[in-house]
Amino acid sequence: MIPIIIPAYEPDQRLISLLEDLNENNIHPIIVVNDGSGGQYHELFEQAKILAEQSGGSLLVHEVNRGKGRALKTAFDYVRSTYPDAIGVVTADSDGQHTVACMKKILTALTENPKELILGVRDFSGEGIPWKSRFGNTLTEKVFAYVAGVHVSDTQTGLRGIPLSFMEQLLHVKGERFEFEMQMLLESAGKYPIREVKIQTIYDSEENHQTHFNPVTDSIKIYRILGKKFIKYIFASGSSSVIDVALFTLFCHFLRDITVSYAAVATVLARIISAVYNYCMNYKVVFKSGERVSSSGLKYGLLAIIQMSMSALFVTLGIRYLRFMPEVLVKIVVDTVLFFVSYHIQQRYVFQKTQKTKMQ
Repeated sequence: MIPIIIPAYEPDQRLISLLEDLNENNIHPIIVVNDGSGGQYHELFEQAKILAEQSGGSLLVHEVNRGKGRALKTAFDYVRSTYPDAIGVVTADSDGQHTVACMKKILTALTENPKELILGVRDFSGEGIPWKSRFGNTLTEKVFAYVAGVHVSDTQTGLRGIPLSFMEQLLHVKGERFEFEMQMLLESAGKYPIREVKIQTIYDSEENHQTHFNPVTDSIKIYRILGKKFIKYIFASGSSSVIDVALFTLFCHFLRDITVSYAAVATVLARIISAVYNYCMNYKVVFKSGERVSSSGLKYGLLAIIQMSMSALFVTLGIRYLRFMPEVLVKIVVDTVLFFVSYHIQQRYVFQKTQKTKMQ
């Protein structure tokens, strides 16, 4: 059994048409969530309730609008307690963008791959796609691939097949509105393989297309989620640098009267300790790696040596051939580029096994 979950906020007649089509195709049970749509939608949701109950499902109600993420969690919790034998759920939007045929594809894919996150992905390269949707998806796709180390061709799709075990974990994941779906993708990285299933791309004309996605506030929330992980990386690197300098100062103080090479010894000791700290922070906090410590530690050490060598090489070349630039500026530019490159390498190869998205 795979329940269909449809969160709805101020829907139109397309929700009723979708529910009728699902019943006609014997796709059940259907869980509809009225996310605080207001009294003027009472009659429409009464129809939705009848159709949902005909499928063996139910209508769940939020008295006030709480957001798509919370609506999904409400339905997840209901499925967990009402359908304990379900192998997962399929989520779909209420605005007519997902056809019954597309839902069948996701149902089939989840049935055949019950341990994978199934995404119904649209083709944004065709004609008739609003440029804002095409640009927004392309940008988010690239940023997500860099931050999460996983390529997803449609990060904003609402048509998803979610395994039961993952659904239960998502009940504890932060995110109440549209950003929850991005958080879901981040949570799946390294835990649940992602399988993409091509679906029909449906867009009404701009004046008829109804969406409650705010391109400013909701985009900020989505990118804030993506940014949190990179900010953790910046903090880990910055704090390790502070520890390095502090330990260097401390060791110099105690070793000055012991050996003439106190500065070199202090440098090595401080760098080793700060590097171990940085590795632990990246392993546990930034990337939350499941790799073996022996394997990731070896790769991290090798990367640190290569990064230091590349820094020395490119700074030297920059100073030699870019004479118009101050030496300090050359080093800042080189180390900044290597900083971003290092994140990508650590994400993909040091702390996590490469996760390839499967296409069906």
